Amino acid sequence: MGRRIAKEIKEEIIGKVQASERVVELAEQYAVSTKTIYGWLRQDSGEAVVSMLHYNKLKRENEELKRLIGELTLNMHLQKKSS
Repeated sequence: MGRRIAKEIKEEIIGKVQASERVVELAEQYAVSTKTIYGWLRQDSGEAVVSMLHYNKLKRENEELKRLIGELTLNMHLQKKSS
């Protein structure tokens, strides 16, 4: 069985997640698995919070992909123009 996390630390982590800090970064910072943090969130606030966190992650990834596609499209256009 893993180590026991103090209630205060658990509450601090949950509060930071709810304040939009990334679960992955908090897991690394506090040496706790992401699975544990998501479990706490499920217990504390229900599935809706976890679903919203996944949605926000996907939204950030989507925005990053759009930015990369834009850069690639611009680079291709500039290369065609200079040829």
